[in-house]
Amino acid sequence: MRSILILNSKGGCGKTTLATNLAGYFASKGRRVVLADCDPQQSSLDWLAARSGDRPPITGVAAWRDGLKPPRDTDWLIIDSPAAIRGAELADLVKRADSVLIPLLPSPIDVRAATHFLGELSAVRKAIDKGVRVATVANRMREHTVAAAGLEDYLSRFSLPNGKPFPFLAALRATQNYVLAAERGLSIFEFAPARTLPDREQWVRILRWLSRSGAPGKAPQRPE
Repeated sequence: MRSILILNSKGGCGKTTLATNLAGYFASKGRRVVLADCDPQQSSLDWLAARSGDRPPITGVAAWRDGLKPPRDTDWLIIDSPAAIRGAELADLVKRADSVLIPLLPSPIDVRAATHFLGELSAVRKAIDKGVRVATVANRMREHTVAAAGLEDYLSRFSLPNGKPFPFLAALRATQNYVLAAERGLSIFEFAPARTLPDREQWVRILRWLSRSGAPGKAPQRPE
């Protein structure tokens, strides 16, 4: 089983968007996927409740209430973390993960909040040093804006405790495709390819990075 933690202490940054689209992608490839919602607001489970029964199955877990206990035959565990996570709770979740994805928004407020949070995450040195891989993803980016350029520059310069930079994987554009997918309990990978091709292209580096962490099966060359 491979586990991916979607993490940021600030609410509204797009954690559930990343979590649900990853869950939908791997389910569409025939993997046994568990989507663990650690937030009492249960946004990920609400997405799953809207999912049609004729779609590839995804198992939902109310982890904030029942704990994080995925079935033994799980291929991919996707963990949607709560906001305002700190201290021991943060360390415990990071230790459960093989890979950590941190979505960030291109606004001055979010960049300042990210500075504090990424510093705190870096302090969870033991968990990261045990092989947990960490990367950032810019979310809801509007191309050719000052805010977008500023966020990409910031992410390219932020470092881990060992001096290595946080990998910056992708900038996901702001598009109605994610809104429609959320309403229907789908991922963008379950729409017609022609409709979501620009969005799928932006996920290529994310999926390759996750596959290099030792995912089951063949590493995807391109999200189909």
